[in-house]
Amino acid sequence: MSDRRARAPFPWREAMAFGLGALRLAPDDFWSMTPRELAAAVEGLRGLASPDCADLDLAALMRAFPDERT
Repeated sequence: MSDRRARAPFPWREAMAFGLGALRLAPDDFWSMTPRELAAAVEGLRGLASPDCADLDLAALMRAFPDERT
């Protein structure tokens, strides 16, 4: 039996809203980006506490952009 942990889905709605809205990327440009490139764009616009965006993991993105607002 493997140790698979349930993971929440990637926050595509928030990523698209940020990429297409805040960054004003064309859809083709947005969809050609890797998640790491998108994270770098987020850092460039908003800034992050960590200077190394490569250390930003999916869990951190999901906390920053939750699927549902509480």
